[in-house]
Amino acid sequence: MCASRTFWKARPWLLLLFVGLFAPPVGAQDANDYPNRTIRIIVGFTPGGAPDVTARVLAQSLQEQWKQPVVVENRPGAGSAIAAQYVASAAPDGYTLMSITNAHAVAPAINPRLGYDAVKDFAAVTMTSSAPKWVLVSPKLGVKTLKDLVALAKQKPNELNYPSSGGGSFMHFSSAMFNDAVGIEAQHIPFKGPSEALTETIAGRVQYAISPIGASAGLVRDGQLIALAVTGKQRLPDFPDVPTVAEAGFPGTEQTTWTAVLAPARTPAPIIARLNQAISALLKQPDVMKRWAAFGIDPVSTPPDELSKILAQEIDDFTKAARKANITAQ
Repeated sequence: MCASRTFWKARPWLLLLFVGLFAPPVGAQDANDYPNRTIRIIVGFTPGGAPDVTARVLAQSLQEQWKQPVVVENRPGAGSAIAAQYVASAAPDGYTLMSITNAHAVAPAINPRLGYDAVKDFAAVTMTSSAPKWVLVSPKLGVKTLKDLVALAKQKPNELNYPSSGGGSFMHFSSAMFNDAVGIEAQHIPFKGPSEALTETIAGRVQYAISPIGASAGLVRDGQLIALAVTGKQRLPDFPDVPTVAEAGFPGTEQTTWTAVLAPARTPAPIIARLNQAISALLKQPDVMKRWAAFGIDPVSTPPDELSKILAQEIDDFTKAARKANITAQ
């Protein structure tokens, strides 16, 4: 018998150690072969919103790059909690992803009995977009500046109304947190969705709204609504006359809405790294940037650990806001 064979046969533990030292890390081999079949991106809302739009742009671009099908599936309901539960239970292999918004952080703030942990049951991939909102009023209100609106609300506590796309929705939280930041009290009126909320603002049945830019830009251009201030740190190129909330006299009231991609927890780190790299590169492509701009959002990518920190911080912020404003699941 060969001496070397005798040596390894007598020391099987040493052979295992030797192989282990030179074997690829766990998940690395899968990442080298990833993807080799259909990837699904789950969206917890109906088609047309920011998480759906961004998911479809990314799906098309990733499919072209990887030559594998990438499909978007809408599983709406419970403020995206139904989709989140589905993804949390999916195989951690990189073939089931989820496109989320801040609503993912709202769910645990108002429902402590979710069937999943919004942080621990997911692997962060990257943020994909960020956008400010703005403060809108009906022309019928006769208010021209943010200071005027705040002054009117303070003169008539709990007499002004603001809408949301449903009790406990992200739009509800945005408005409640804005009210707290500027020191006003007003009545919350929930509607079935953002479209109805904005329609009621135009009609003057509610007096002001905190809305995403993309959902209401056309209404502002047409003069149906007046934009008093942008909740971001910079003015919008398409609306240069609308000041930021800080410029309007209320620093510290900035808000943004964002989208991001998650995978199930325990998805191998090399696959997460490959997804992060691919999506981050796509967000820098001129055609993708142009499509993002059409919806009033900016392409933003982040390292996975940074997204995890943002998500955890927002859950904490929304939980505190829910307690202060007595916001509960509807």
